[in-house]
Amino acid sequence: MTDTATTIDVPGYKTGTWVLDPAHSEVSFSVRHMMISKVRGTFGLKSATLIAPANPLEAKVEASVDVASVDTKDDGRDNHLRSADFFDAENHPTMEFRSTGVRVQDGDFLVDGDLTIRGVTKPVTFDFEFGGFGIDPWGNYKAGATAKAIVNREDFGLTWNAALETGGVLVGKDITITLDLQGALQQD
Repeated sequence: MTDTATTIDVPGYKTGTWVLDPAHSEVSFSVRHMMISKVRGTFGLKSATLIAPANPLEAKVEASVDVASVDTKDDGRDNHLRSADFFDAENHPTMEFRSTGVRVQDGDFLVDGDLTIRGVTKPVTFDFEFGGFGIDPWGNYKAGATAKAIVNREDFGLTWNAALETGGVLVGKDITITLDLQGALQQD
């Protein structure tokens, strides 16, 4: 059920342009491996900007991730992920997200948008959780949040896999993407 509110009150929310603090932000993912465990990894964020108007439900987000920065703590696997079998980082160096709407459903914030991976764009919804707002020791007004989504990698052309002797496949289809973000309100 979608809440009928056309505006919401978020304590501490300030209008303006918010820019990612890369030293305090991370894009991570997990995927089922051999059908028995999960592999986790991270990507480096190139940029992320939030345009925050008076109504938080009209906010706009754009983010870009550096595909070549993939890190799963295994150089061989990371190089394979960068290859044409997966992300094809040489021809598609970034993953992009552009929001198309913000809404509240059953009390939860959801950010809808278009995710582009390997040149394929699909709609995705991130569950969004505010961490809060505060002023750092240098006077910067900061905000923190976590966002999660599950996407089917095959929808984006990431179809490489290998059959296992015991049945099943090496790499699962569903990828959990987690964004741990901190941003700073830009000073005028």
